[in-house]
Amino acid sequence: MFAFPAGDPSFPRSRALPAGLADRVRPATPVAGRTLPVPPALAPLFPAGSLRRGTTTTVAGPPGHGATTLALALLAAASAAGSWCAAVGLPDPGVVAAAGLGLDLRRVVFVPHPGNGWAEAAGDLLSGVDAVLVRPPGRARLTAARHLTARARERQAALVVLLEGPSAWPEGGDLALTVGAVEWEGVGQGHGHLQRRRAEVRVSGRRAAGRVSECSLWLPAGSGAVEGADERAQTGMGQTEMEGRGPAGAGPDDGPEAA
Repeated sequence: MFAFPAGDPSFPRSRALPAGLADRVRPATPVAGRTLPVPPALAPLFPAGSLRRGTTTTVAGPPGHGATTLALALLAAASAAGSWCAAVGLPDPGVVAAAGLGLDLRRVVFVPHPGNGWAEAAGDLLSGVDAVLVRPPGRARLTAARHLTARARERQAALVVLLEGPSAWPEGGDLALTVGAVEWEGVGQGHGHLQRRRAEVRVSGRRAAGRVSECSLWLPAGSGAVEGADERAQTGMGQTEMEGRGPAGAGPDDGPEAA
């Protein structure tokens, strides 16, 4: 695992990767292989059952609803298969929990505090790794979103964007995953401990072929990994019905516009 702490002089003021790092994290998978694997429980969320190179996937949800867990899980199978990944803008990535999700921490570069240079850091890393997860500090500017989307397409890397609300990424994504209602299990009447979190995940976007589907996932399950909560997926659900099933009292907080 590589990590760049706050105040590291090489990020974000330097536009180049630290000396020697680019060679060490050069993609292990030939670009001719146009997809990256995802955990089996997440495969039904993707049209081809995998994360396609050159595409942008957004993962949105209110804090505490499992969006970070879902976003990190998207990198798990790829890192375990030998691909290099990066996570930008996660101040406390929770490496123990990340390892429980299946991430190979030996193949993940963490840039937890990129500051206002989050887009530059993510863009630089897209040149040298197979997949980049980035969390903007607020609503991203359209120019930054377009730059990273184009960079991922040009370098044939997968871009995953973690958001508190879908509108925080003005460019949209090839695939959009939105975490809705959640329910924890394991806590009784004043006793017990949290064991697993069930979440409703909606899938939409250009690569969803115009269809909206919803499935239930454990984010995470009792094992620490992401697992399917049932075999059922609802397709073609209307927007009004979906809004009615969102988390009670929760609304996206896009925050201040980020550079």
